[in-house]
Amino acid sequence: MNIILLSGGSGKRLWPLSNEIRSKQFIKLFKHNDQYESMVQRVYRQIKSVDKDADITIATSKTQVSSIHNQLGNDVSISIEPCRRDTFPAIVLATAYLHDIKGIELDETVVVCPVDPHVDDSYFEMIKKMDDLSKQGSSNLYLMGIEPDHPSEKFGYIIPTSKDEVSKVSEFKEKPTEEIAKKYIEQGALWNGGVFAYKIGYVLETAHKLIDFVDYQDLFEKYEEVNKISFDYAVAEREKDITVVRYTGQWKDLGTWDAFVNAMEDESIGNAIIGSNCKNVHVINELDIPILCVGLQDIVVSASPDGILVSDKEKSTGIKSLVDSIEGPIMFAEKSWGEYRVIDVEDESRTIKVTLRKGHQMNYHSHEHRNEVWTIVSGIGVATVNGRKYELVPGDTIKLPIGCKHTIYAKTDLQLIEVQSGKEITVKDKIKYSLETM
Repeated sequence: MNIILLSGGSGKRLWPLSNEIRSKQFIKLFKHNDQYESMVQRVYRQIKSVDKDADITIATSKTQVSSIHNQLGNDVSISIEPCRRDTFPAIVLATAYLHDIKGIELDETVVVCPVDPHVDDSYFEMIKKMDDLSKQGSSNLYLMGIEPDHPSEKFGYIIPTSKDEVSKVSEFKEKPTEEIAKKYIEQGALWNGGVFAYKIGYVLETAHKLIDFVDYQDLFEKYEEVNKISFDYAVAEREKDITVVRYTGQWKDLGTWDAFVNAMEDESIGNAIIGSNCKNVHVINELDIPILCVGLQDIVVSASPDGILVSDKEKSTGIKSLVDSIEGPIMFAEKSWGEYRVIDVEDESRTIKVTLRKGHQMNYHSHEHRNEVWTIVSGIGVATVNGRKYELVPGDTIKLPIGCKHTIYAKTDLQLIEVQSGKEITVKDKIKYSLETM
């Protein structure tokens, strides 16, 4: 199978674990073989368990590339959106990437699905079935319809012409009120699961009618000018020849804290103590200090370097508007080489704990507005400063003044403390240079 995984969003509904860089699909809360994995790791693994030869491309914004490499490795295929433009432009760009960059033929099929559903393997067996049906070519477009278990205002609805597992589509309905959703379900409507199967040539031909572009590179360069529009609006609702495949297995939309913690196997992750007089309480703690809960009910507690959330589970859906008012630097992020965690912020200084994985290195770069000092905490590394190499071991310190080019390579797993100082400290203050891996 050729699979496009759509990975977007800033995940503010799951603050403080998610932020502008770290979306919900990168939070490691799901246990597999006694290790915690994220949504993107789980979905990637599940696809490979159904089809070990599946060719997976992740369509995402450039802010998520480091997190994807961190969790899935450097060999994963990525279609990078220069900016966010909704699902139709993202799918077209990724489809053009498959054809023009990866050389996949126009008559081959692609299945597009979101990266964040919480499902069992039967979901991916159904995706394989959609791929097989699309190869046969009896319809231009195939959709997955989720069997609804309650009337929901969060999803669009697909009304099939029959109750068969595979059926033609009669019409689409937008996200309704709960009352109208009940009527749709009575008519046999299915939730629109955001899964599409089609032949590459079909989507590119459709896209050329709506977007003026020549090929992948041309579309990439014009991407910021493309109108924001969903795939449902641009393609599905205009297409007359659509088939829906009914899915009746496990499917959870984990868009809120309430739904998210209910999918956890453990009641707590991290340093947490939940008293015996607590009921239906979940704690996720990424800090190095303990959290103690006593006499609580129906509560979620989440702590990260970005902040602490204590909320009634049902009312946690309303935190986004409050989170929008919170200002400050991002305190934690995953990078392709490891991760960093801000541990102190002052007006003209910032202290950061940096962790690099063995065999990885930072970009070779310089700063125009800040000095840095690195102190090695553990591990062995080789720093390159203005072309000169220095081997560093625990206790070593190296000064990096404004303008100097620098990087560090981890000979072993490596931790260091980075102290930044200057009147203007921002993540944008970085000039990158080329340097071969040591």
